[in-house]
Amino acid sequence: MSHFRQKVNFKSLKKSHILVLIVLVVLIVDQSLKIWVKTNMFIGEDSFIDWSWTPIWARIHFIENPGMAFGIELWGENGKLILSLFRIVAVGLLIYFIRTLLKSKASIGLLVSFSLILAGAIGNILDSAFYGLFFSASYHGSIAQFLPDGGGYAGFLHGKVVDMLHFPLWKGYLPEWVPFYGGDYFTFFNPVFNFADMAISTGVGMLIVFNKRAFPSI
Repeated sequence: MSHFRQKVNFKSLKKSHILVLIVLVVLIVDQSLKIWVKTNMFIGEDSFIDWSWTPIWARIHFIENPGMAFGIELWGENGKLILSLFRIVAVGLLIYFIRTLLKSKASIGLLVSFSLILAGAIGNILDSAFYGLFFSASYHGSIAQFLPDGGGYAGFLHGKVVDMLHFPLWKGYLPEWVPFYGGDYFTFFNPVFNFADMAISTGVGMLIVFNKRAFPSI
């Protein structure tokens, strides 16, 4: 019986290592890309991603998100602080939930899903918490500096989230017969997002698409 318990605990430990690795990889990629964009591009700058394996419409477009998703602001500076604190509390609850799943021997698929969501949430919290302290403000035609002499552009938990991934699949004028928007210029899939957002979306998508049969307990 003692040997059996040690074997189960070892399996849980291996799962926890996988989850930590996922979170670390997402955070390293996310923050590396954000810092590079922040210190090499100005707000609104747009450039194609010319890697050989990327489609011709893939591009880097630097914007900053001052508040919630899609740039929505929440009650000014106080709203920004409330939102940041809410995100931190949500991350704490998510960590507790993942630990509970580990103890209950949840499937690796379910654990990976929540780990991706956790990693993405932490990645965006880091922007809000520290970017205002460590970087100067980004402007059109002006690139931000890391650790500027005059200090950062905002206080703790008041920083802006860096977004840069833009994949406009199609641009053009809609046919006149299209209801409401006929004849208007339209861009299909216009959101600008970051790697942390991709991790969150992937985790949520896995939870939606797959069910318990797709996540057998291992």
